[in-house]
Amino acid sequence: MDEMDYTRKFRLGDQRDLEIKAILASVYQALQEKGYNPVNQIVGYILSEDPTYITNHNNARALIRKVDRDELLQTRVKYDLTH
Repeated sequence: MDEMDYTRKFRLGDQRDLEIKAILASVYQALQEKGYNPVNQIVGYILSEDPTYITNHNNARALIRKVDRDELLQTRVKYDLTH
């Protein structure tokens, strides 16, 4: 294939998905370090949008609030359907 004929695709959504996954991983780890069940706490947060489900440890509460809960769900569903 001629290098001039190649078009690279860029999707901003992919970058945001990676950012959300990194935030969730950090929040998960912080919850685990504090002795919580991370899955239960994150689900509680997503269902209620009550930030007190997330610990302040390692700035986890501030991190997760950077992501809209609809984005959290969308990212999760997209991952489940494509993997």
